[in-house]
Amino acid sequence: MGKIIRRLFRLRPEYAISFYVLDFVFRKIFRQNAEVKYPLHHTSTIRNFENLHLGKDTFPGDSPNVYINAQNSIYIGDFTNVGPNVSIVSANHNLYDNSKHDITAPIRIGKNSWIGSHAVILPAVELGENTIVAAGAIVTKSFPEGFQVIGGNPARVLKSLKPKAIEME
Repeated sequence: MGKIIRRLFRLRPEYAISFYVLDFVFRKIFRQNAEVKYPLHHTSTIRNFENLHLGKDTFPGDSPNVYINAQNSIYIGDFTNVGPNVSIVSANHNLYDNSKHDITAPIRIGKNSWIGSHAVILPAVELGENTIVAAGAIVTKSFPEGFQVIGGNPARVLKSLKPKAIEME
C-alpha cells in the first residue's frame, strides 16, 4: 500500500506528501497503536498491547522502529531499556497451518535489563535481571540466570557480570 502511494505522489512532485504526514494519517486517523497508553515513536508498532505487561519506567517502543507482538504475553521488568529496531515476538505460526499461531510460554525480561539495537527476542524466552542483549543478537533460548551479557546468532553468554558491582537502588 505504501509503495503504491509513494509511486502515485512521485508522478506529481508538487503534491508530494512526506513520510511523516502519511504516518500521522495512518496512526492518528486510522488509529494504529491507538491503545498504547504511553509515548510511542511514530515508526514503532505494538500488537496485542493488552498482553504487554510493563514494569516501572519501562517504555518499549519509544525508540524508532521497535516491533512488539505480545500475542502470547510479554512481561518486561522495571527500568528496562529497549533500543531502536528491536523485535520482540511472542507468537509463532503453526508449522502446518500458517493461519494459526502456536500457544507458547510468555516472554519474560527481568528488571534493569537492556536490549541493544537490532536485537530479536523470540517466543518463550526468559531473560533474568540485569541482562544485556548485545546489538544484533537473536535470542532463541532462555537465560534466566541474569547478570550477563548475551549476543550472537543464536545468542550465547558473552560475559558474566558481578552482581555486587552493579549498583542497585
